Amino acid sequence: MAITTSFFASSEAAGTTWSVLRDRLSHRLAMHVPMAGAQLANPRPMVSFTFDDVPHSAATVGAAALEAYGAHGTFYVSGTLVGERDKFWQHATAAQLADLHARGHELGCHTYSHIRASDLDPTTLEAEIARNRACFEELVPGARLANFAFPYGVGTFRGKRQLAQHFRTSRSIVPGINRGRVDLQFLKAVPLIDREIDRARLDDLMDAAVADNGWLIFFGHDVCRRPSAYGCSEALLDHALKGAKRRDLAIVSVAEGLQAARI
Repeated sequence: MAITTSFFASSEAAGTTWSVLRDRLSHRLAMHVPMAGAQLANPRPMVSFTFDDVPHSAATVGAAALEAYGAHGTFYVSGTLVGERDKFWQHATAAQLADLHARGHELGCHTYSHIRASDLDPTTLEAEIARNRACFEELVPGARLANFAFPYGVGTFRGKRQLAQHFRTSRSIVPGINRGRVDLQFLKAVPLIDREIDRARLDDLMDAAVADNGWLIFFGHDVCRRPSAYGCSEALLDHALKGAKRRDLAIVSVAEGLQAARI
């Protein structure tokens, strides 16, 4: 899960003052020190809809909404969450993830155990990546997890170089529009979460993406009439999709966005 309002809440509850400061510094360095610079060369402005942890409603309602516009999304998965139920939602099953892949949607990578990358040493991070990929090679034959999203949105400066060896991009939850020269290992993303964004702000962001020929990436979790604190209502998603269509924003998965940007 990615939570913008409390990047380090779990650290502050369980860790030492030093570990909290270390995590904050590492995240800030990851945000400001580019690791994989690239120039976007997209011929038109783009928008991507990404879903972390893949609740059942994202795999069904969210995917269907995108398909109504002939579009695909990116769904970041953790092996330990597949088919599980937690206090927030039911997660998509292996069969649902395989169906998403068959319908042209992209499966992206979290850590296997949904542990923050900043909490893992290089050996353990390597093992988490390998285990998640192996899991999905078995569950969804043919799926290649080529793009990563930081669990809970917490970046890691030390881990960025390591992640760059495995993934084309790593997506953060630091808000903003990707434009011009970007750090592929720290793509910006905006919450498509009812508690964190309203329609006016969403419209402003889309207008800015058009004005700057940018790449706007949204992230969220569940999609339903009454979403969780970390989810998106069907009405808000519909407003975003209609707004993208009206502005002639290309609606792309992360993999499709990279291709359009000639990266």
